[in-house]
Amino acid sequence: VTAAYGVALSMRHHASDAALTATCDMLAKARPTAVNLRWAVERMRALLSPLPACERAEAAWLEAARIAEQDVAINQAIGRHGLALIRARYQNKAETVNILTHCNAGWLATVDWGTALAPIYAAFEAGIPLHVWVDETRPRNQGASLTAWELAQHGVPHTVIVDNAGGHLMQHGRVDMVIVGTDRVTATGDVCNKIGTYLKALAAKDNGVPFYVAMPTSTLDWSLRDGVVEIPIEERGEEEVTHLSGLCDDGLIRRIQITPQGSKAANYGFDVTPARLVSGLITERGLVAANAEAICAQLKSL
Repeated sequence: VTAAYGVALSMRHHASDAALTATCDMLAKARPTAVNLRWAVERMRALLSPLPACERAEAAWLEAARIAEQDVAINQAIGRHGLALIRARYQNKAETVNILTHCNAGWLATVDWGTALAPIYAAFEAGIPLHVWVDETRPRNQGASLTAWELAQHGVPHTVIVDNAGGHLMQHGRVDMVIVGTDRVTATGDVCNKIGTYLKALAAKDNGVPFYVAMPTSTLDWSLRDGVVEIPIEERGEEEVTHLSGLCDDGLIRRIQITPQGSKAANYGFDVTPARLVSGLITERGLVAANAEAICAQLKSL
């Protein structure tokens, strides 16, 4: 949605063929790992390219709004299908359902509902008692700063944990399911998401905890078969690892260095979770098994 509106804003200033091409090319490269960003950009490009320059600004704005509206409907559908999984777990357990999530895949990331948080919001509004374990999600701390804030605004009980605590909680029966989002899914069900997701999936598999991925079908990349080999992993700046920013007691946001001067840092933005570790893909069309046959049968017509 952000990429679509980026194209629309650009067309308000310059709507020439050269400007359209430059804008779309730039936005498509902004997040090399996220396929749905490229999907939105190419949808805008296909719509606007045949139009005369004088019509592009209005058409772009209307199309971006349509994409946003569709995003809301898709997220609501993901919420409904995920709610069924949470409700089934609650009916079997008859006590608070504990869900672990990683990074931010709520309404700050997509429109209104989010993807991974949509089932949680739906379950909360349905009156199902639940509690969310929120991974801090180093180094940008999207879980601690964004997901926790979202859940607090909605009134959902939650606890922020360090990234390495998930396995311990699973070992002691304190996680009933994991729900994460995704930036790209291969045609065979491999899932690319925020760095650290793979380790959560390994821990979940070892402890018999269902591991679900909430995904709009726009995140499917039909051209890829092996996510580990084929998905480009974004590498970000070292300072995201070597420095921290936070709110101090005096109300000011400050940035500090936490590593020794001169220490190098590696900062991979994403990792790939093999399909064998995924219990199911929660899509707007329903729950889909993470394998090529099921994905093709249920989603290929899109």
